[in-house]
Amino acid sequence: MISTICTLFFLSVSIAQDVRETVVGRGWANNSVNTVVFRKNSLVSHKGRQFTAYYDEDTFLVLGTRQLTDTVWTVRKTRFKGNISDAHNSISMAIDGDGYLHVAWDHHNTPLRYAQSREPLALELGEERMMTGVEEDMVTYPEFYALPGGNLLFFYRSGGSGRGNMVVSTYDVSRKQWKLLHRNLIDGEEQRSAYWQACVDDRGTIHLSWVWRETWDVASNHDLCYARSRDGGISWEKSTGEKYVLPITESTAEYAWQVPEGSGLINQTSMAADARGVPYIATYWEQDGVPQYQVVYKESKDWKRRVTGFRQTPFELGGSGTKRIPLSRPQLLLTEENENISLHLLFRDEERENKISLVSTGINDSAGWRVYDLTSSSVGQWEPSYDTELWKSRKQLHLFVQEVEQTDHEGIAIRPATPVRVLEIPRAWFKRDSYVEDRKK
Repeated sequence: MISTICTLFFLSVSIAQDVRETVVGRGWANNSVNTVVFRKNSLVSHKGRQFTAYYDEDTFLVLGTRQLTDTVWTVRKTRFKGNISDAHNSISMAIDGDGYLHVAWDHHNTPLRYAQSREPLALELGEERMMTGVEEDMVTYPEFYALPGGNLLFFYRSGGSGRGNMVVSTYDVSRKQWKLLHRNLIDGEEQRSAYWQACVDDRGTIHLSWVWRETWDVASNHDLCYARSRDGGISWEKSTGEKYVLPITESTAEYAWQVPEGSGLINQTSMAADARGVPYIATYWEQDGVPQYQVVYKESKDWKRRVTGFRQTPFELGGSGTKRIPLSRPQLLLTEENENISLHLLFRDEERENKISLVSTGINDSAGWRVYDLTSSSVGQWEPSYDTELWKSRKQLHLFVQEVEQTDHEGIAIRPATPVRVLEIPRAWFKRDSYVEDRKK
């Protein structure tokens, strides 16, 4: 493992005037259930039409849609409700190759709640239904991933924190049917559980990374592990190509980076892969006593690390439940220009007045990182989520944004509903020249 810590060239620029914004509706804002980072997805596009979902202040699941060129959203309040007092109970959604919307919501060690749209690219959902009927009675962290050809993957945890297993199902768009692939892909052996992040690259390879948690306490998070699948999630291998014997356990996992317990390592962040299929994992843990955003990636035979190093405020990460944390978990985006790969981390930090911010660098740049703000006002306890399919197909960044509060241990703040917005970030802010030239000034 090779670590690189670069000097940060700090530049704060308010560019709110360059960001296009549309308002969808008003959403529940007394906790962060609408804006947690592990929504997969909060926004999704298909054939020029974009969809979103959120809870309103009356606890109803609300769906919205628009043409990507429009500024006005069509909104439909469904008949379904969720337990929005628990910020774990977020909404995830995807669109299959035939255009049907798939929605899962309201999960924290509870039975699966899932429905499909009645028609392609429509807002009316059918009845709640099972997927496979196996391992669907204690669901947490449901996530959809779109595969080439129109099929879908569905990941979730079965069982409680510190003792849960990772379940994987796949949706066959031609048969319109779900199939269980793994009821226990990553086995905590009744002693720990895996908290993962994943992505699907342009070749259809599924990249998966995770931290282990030994107990209910987030302070027991440790280590970054990795696996990938080249056949739609059926078989899994290490970055070396060595096949895993399933299920993956603590003793058989590939360790991308070893991080001890008590290091302030956060769980459920993000990852991406470049055009060559090289994986990059974004997270944060303590560096010299201060939590810093870091990117771990594979280069040749070694796992390497880039540390941003710009944060100055220490805090202790520990306890159970949804936490009020001074910084968000990051979303990682990659851009490639003339074989130069750049890293971009979206985040929110109290040090920057809880604005939406972006920190960028070239993977081979020795000059450091550049930080700038995408908004001029606070978004509270928001965490970043975006339209992954739109970014993958067009390199257009659309962010789901809502100003929300969050108190420790699933507490509820008292505040009115706030606007649910979609921010469209100009592509120019991801151009390598824009931040390379900044450093020359």
